Amino acid sequence: MNSRKCFEDFNLTEAVLRAIRDEGYRQPTDIQRAAIPEILSGKDVMATAQTGTGKTAAFCLPMLDMLQRRKGNGLRALVLTPTRELALQVETSFRTYGRHLPLRTTVVLGGVSTNVQVSALRNRPDILVATPGRLLDLIRQKHARLDEIEILVLDEADRMLDMGFIHDVRAIVSGIPAARQTLLFSATLSPEIAGLASDMLKNPVYVATTPPASVAVKVDQKVLFVDQADKGSLLVDILQRSDVQRALVFTRTKHRADRLMRHLSRNGISADAIHSNKTQNGRQRSLAAFDKGRITVLVATDIMARGIDVEGISHVINYELPNDAENYVHRVGRTARAGAAGIALSFCDASEISMLRGIEKLIKYELPAVEGHAFHSTTAAALRKQVPGASGRPVQWRSFGPRGGFGRRPGRLGR
Repeated sequence: MNSRKCFEDFNLTEAVLRAIRDEGYRQPTDIQRAAIPEILSGKDVMATAQTGTGKTAAFCLPMLDMLQRRKGNGLRALVLTPTRELALQVETSFRTYGRHLPLRTTVVLGGVSTNVQVSALRNRPDILVATPGRLLDLIRQKHARLDEIEILVLDEADRMLDMGFIHDVRAIVSGIPAARQTLLFSATLSPEIAGLASDMLKNPVYVATTPPASVAVKVDQKVLFVDQADKGSLLVDILQRSDVQRALVFTRTKHRADRLMRHLSRNGISADAIHSNKTQNGRQRSLAAFDKGRITVLVATDIMARGIDVEGISHVINYELPNDAENYVHRVGRTARAGAAGIALSFCDASEISMLRGIEKLIKYELPAVEGHAFHSTTAAALRKQVPGASGRPVQWRSFGPRGGFGRRPGRLGR
């Protein structure tokens, strides 16, 4: 076990330690304790850890330290992220931890004008955080050069290397010097994705502080069997409970997210929707309103499963189960962050039983079923019991708050 108990033990530069103290951090998390020494030693690293455990700081802190010690002039570090929101949050982390350093960080992402981004690149930042599509466009327009990159990071590496991003990522990496340090970080990393990444790394160190695709123990996970036509009423009933402080609700489609947001608003619940059809400025406004408590519910597609870090999310609700089981891990990881506790509720109708089975197989855990609600679907529950290994053991609803059950409410959201 790594013996380092505090950040000073890593021998980080005083300017970085000062920023850490400014943030009130005292002890590194498990992933930071395991990854930071390996990164500081110059090794390539492939790291997996649960969401909310400090993965961003695990690569930001050593990168800032190394770049400051080496000195240089020009773009020397690149971080690629799959979503715009995550890119903005990573950039904020670099600025926060590097506030006492002369290093400059900028971000390029889609959905906004390129003019400001081009101007920022002309100022020769030390660190660039980017989404692949926009960066590739700027490279092709000769506004960005990567021939001096010393450190490459793929954040949420499994998503970065799936078929939606792999071609852009490979095109970008082809323009980066082979003599570099490469870091891959994610909460989930399948053998197939690790294979795709193998030619990008040289003798990497594998760091895994928790089993792959695991969920934090402080997330209270439950499944609620409900017919599709009753999901809207069930959601309203849950969100009107006093124990719901801030809720993130996931749907599979943008259209459903918008419809669900309107349904909640009609029932007196302050909500907004966020997905890829909204402008970047619109997405940021929605996220800021959620972060500052002006709305209590944010309805989102999986674009938010990896790109949102808001404190105090008490509930994550899967209104629809994800097609990709790994997205379940990322969705529920939006709650119980930084050691807090949280609740993850998954609505499951009869058509989603196979998705539920895939999730449980991935996380190696059978989600306990809540039967004590007015919208319980005996059909879906019976189908679940036919799944090999499923016990169908119910849990009492009282674990979620003071009321014992749900009453029918108007305004159902059907198909």
